[in-house]
Amino acid sequence: MQHNIIQLHEQIKAGDFRAIARGVTIVENSLPGYEALLLSLHETRHSRVIGITGPPGAGKSTLVSALLHHWLKENKKIAVLAVDPSSPFNYGALLGDRIRMSEYYTNPNIFIRSLATRGALGGLSSKIIEVTDVIREAPFDIILVETVGVGQSEVEIAGLADCTVVTLVPEAGDEVQTLKAGVMEIADIFVVNKAERPDAEGLYRNLRILAHEKAGDTDETPVVKTVATENKGIEELATEIDKYLNTQKQQPAKHLHLMTEKCWQLITAQRMKHMDHNRLKEELATAMQKDDFNLYAFTKDFLSRFVK
Repeated sequence: MQHNIIQLHEQIKAGDFRAIARGVTIVENSLPGYEALLLSLHETRHSRVIGITGPPGAGKSTLVSALLHHWLKENKKIAVLAVDPSSPFNYGALLGDRIRMSEYYTNPNIFIRSLATRGALGGLSSKIIEVTDVIREAPFDIILVETVGVGQSEVEIAGLADCTVVTLVPEAGDEVQTLKAGVMEIADIFVVNKAERPDAEGLYRNLRILAHEKAGDTDETPVVKTVATENKGIEELATEIDKYLNTQKQQPAKHLHLMTEKCWQLITAQRMKHMDHNRLKEELATAMQKDDFNLYAFTKDFLSRFVK
């Protein structure tokens, strides 16, 4: 087994797409050898992780496709992790990468993989950190991670990505004030997508105002208008992403923050690995029949028995 993992690791580093896919499958499903593979990874890789998040309907997949088109012209090698909603019955991804980005599926410079959230509380897969690190062993220039939507995933993506792009559409204009406390804290770049629609200019101005208020003595968060379906504004967005990544190389505090968040999530996952979701469901169903049922008392008891 150890020999096979070493061989697989070498194939991943060589950029073998089949080996990368196999490594992702091993880690995502905790198959035999997954710990050995993770322990063999290095932290000297040059690929940068870009998170694309935003509410459903913001055009994130279209934006990703437009960025792929742009970066391919620059001969970059790119991996895409599209995190899809899970089926509540079999935990599979409901959306497929072939459907989403079919024109790039056979491109030798692009690796695309869909991951199911599998019941994770936020919009990311429970194994997204480990899967991303496996892919970072391969010779990709950029790794794009597209989340399901907003919510807890905002916090998660901030702990994973070197640069977080928050995508909004003009219809979200009324929601900007409520986003101030959450998204404003994690957005490295804002995108107003579908900018040809009415109210796009109003949303753009509101975001610029909020970015200015947040900035203080630091640089303002860039706000970029795009029409992803027509590739408009994509070059400007790619330029802002490059600019941000180049400045972040000089900020070790940012890197330490990202590594701390990743480590915290890994520790949490490790402590929860003995948790049996089906067992929880069964016990909860029984407990809820009792007149004196209390969710917090039940949770405390369950944790005491199953979390090591």
